[in-house]
Amino acid sequence: MTTSIVRHRRLRRTAGIRNLVRETHLHVHDLIMPIFVAHGDNVKTEISSMPGVFNLSLDRLDAEIEEIVSLGIQAVLLFGIPATKDSVGTGAYAEDGIVQQATRKIKKLAPDLVVIADTCLCEFTDHGHCGVVHEGDCGAVVDNDESLALLVRTAVSQAQAGADIIAPSNMMDGFVGAIRQGLDEAGFEDIPIMSYAVKYSSAYYGPFREAAQSAPKFGDRKTYQMDSANAREALREAETDVREGADMLMVKPGLAYLDIVRLLKERFDLPLVVYNVSAEYAMVKAAAMQGWIDERAIVLETLTGMKRAGADMIITYHAKDAVRWMSGR
Repeated sequence: MTTSIVRHRRLRRTAGIRNLVRETHLHVHDLIMPIFVAHGDNVKTEISSMPGVFNLSLDRLDAEIEEIVSLGIQAVLLFGIPATKDSVGTGAYAEDGIVQQATRKIKKLAPDLVVIADTCLCEFTDHGHCGVVHEGDCGAVVDNDESLALLVRTAVSQAQAGADIIAPSNMMDGFVGAIRQGLDEAGFEDIPIMSYAVKYSSAYYGPFREAAQSAPKFGDRKTYQMDSANAREALREAETDVREGADMLMVKPGLAYLDIVRLLKERFDLPLVVYNVSAEYAMVKAAAMQGWIDERAIVLETLTGMKRAGADMIITYHAKDAVRWMSGR
């Protein structure tokens, strides 16, 4: 009796057949576009390490939002660069803070566009850390619980400005529970929390820190962001956030942590977000500019891989280009 060869290639023979059996599909509705908003007039400053990404003043937002909406992208993630900074990040929770102003403007320009407000203090503190810093016996320490109070104020002010989703990225212990309570008490019980549940202390954030002008002036963030070597810890972090009332969980960065994305997908039933971060973007752009890679193919393969790993949503600086490529524009 002759053993038949199992011919897996039958289902790869033509583009039409491959399309029919494709398991993972990338869609415009999966993508979230980050935006950096800065004080000033007529500001459109390209970030040197992130070609094609800009710091924009409020008066230059109109064209950006019009382009995003025209492409069918349904959500943006807002970061703000304030005019001045102080030790407690006052600009993060000020009624006229840059994120609050940008949120109001975007909701007027495009009421149906989902505005996600990044909730952290690092862009607004003069020391660049994600909370209040005190000098201790062993040097400067980020005060977890004092920082929570300011993060709650920030989240409430963002919701008051019209943010559709609050996305706390600070990695303070108890941040989801504190923000959930604060939002509920302020009458925003319907505003969901997209928790940066698993945020690693990563070298992949370098270009972002240029964009957001948020590099720490001393030390690092390893005492509150996760050790890149740990996986079980990620499950503990995510489980805590689920218990405290998170509506969505995020893994950040993406590429080096797709195993973590899969772990969370298998363990929790909340929507899962992955952040395709700044250095991941910058490396692709740099290689493409040298002619070493096919940018379109690399980006779409990467984003599809994130979706295949379990992401329901992908925050990516490639969002606008990816939509054009997917639609053949």
